Amino acid sequence: MRKGLTFLCGMAVAACAALPLAAVAAPHANTVVATVNGEDITIGHMIMARENLPEQYKQLPDDVLFNAILDQLVQQTALKQQLHGEVPRYVELSVENEERAMLAANVIEMVMDNASGEEALRAAYEEKYSSGDGGDEFHAAHILVETEADALDVIKELDDGADFATLAKERSTGPSGPSGGDLGWFTTGRMVPEFEDAVVKLRSGEVSGPVQTQFGWHVILLNERRKTEAPEFDEVRAQLADELQQKAVEARVNELTAASEIERPEIEDLDPAILQDLSLVRN
Repeated sequence: MRKGLTFLCGMAVAACAALPLAAVAAPHANTVVATVNGEDITIGHMIMARENLPEQYKQLPDDVLFNAILDQLVQQTALKQQLHGEVPRYVELSVENEERAMLAANVIEMVMDNASGEEALRAAYEEKYSSGDGGDEFHAAHILVETEADALDVIKELDDGADFATLAKERSTGPSGPSGGDLGWFTTGRMVPEFEDAVVKLRSGEVSGPVQTQFGWHVILLNERRKTEAPEFDEVRAQLADELQQKAVEARVNELTAASEIERPEIEDLDPAILQDLSLVRN
């Protein structure tokens, strides 16, 4: 009897050994890696903690970083539990701001992705470069001064026969002054809008009137204008994507804010300096 039982048990063990092992679920975002006084820390928590680290820390070996992040989350959890569930107002407000910003960024990312598909990029390329050239390129020089009156004085001296490069060396406050105001060759989009608008309207050899930008007042000489060859699609793919994305985001933001019911009540005696008063949220 004992022998039979022994034989049967042996058969059972052999049969079990021959069965495939039960599949073990691979670790995922909700996998618990530590528990502190009943509060779980998951792989998802660790992933986001790593994502928000400065880039130099992300270069550490994975095992070192894993242990360091887990230790930090354990310590932070033990510390925050000392508040027994009470959340300071400034923390509450910070979390709300962070959540708002992250959700808004998520929508922006979706808008950008939808705006820069392959078909849209190809259409933008055709629209921009259908003429076979890459647009105009300009060779200009300028004299930068502080006031409009100074700019008018410069123009008068030029009208009286002064040499532009010589005058730029004497009068220009910009970094290009010592080189006669020469800015070299540039395409549209490289200069501030007011400067670019003035250059586009000039003919070769022509001097502009006073042009104001954020840097001061300019007197611009267009030396030469020429056409550039159209770039290959892959050369400007990233640039086109950026342009499409910016336009799409701006349009979507404007659309949403225009459709939203927004109220901004008038608040008497509101001093903008109140934003510096942290005591108002330290309770």
